[in-house]
Amino acid sequence: MAYASNFRVLTANRLADGRVVYLGDRDWTADLGAARLVQTDADAEIAERAGREAVAARLVVEPYLIDVEAEDRGVQPVRLRERIRASGPTTGNAVAGNAATGAARKTA
Repeated sequence: MAYASNFRVLTANRLADGRVVYLGDRDWTADLGAARLVQTDADAEIAERAGREAVAARLVVEPYLIDVEAEDRGVQPVRLRERIRASGPTTGNAVAGNAATGAARKTA
């Protein structure tokens, strides 16, 4: 059963590896469940300022707020696009594994 859903979180892509990340309480995290929930316009302003600072520090690119629902199974994005981003790469494990090891893979 879903409950109150007027929350947002700040998302971006980590510059070092392109991973989808979310602003947490202390740092950026790849775990949506650890993201800082934004409830008010003042919270949104603080989160967006943190995003601008992270861009200036070259940690992330393109930060923006997304709508999420807090559900029994955790925090879930409202829009399909963000659900896909939260699920991880759609290109398969070979590419994700290559990014982690730095290895290049040729296909015939």
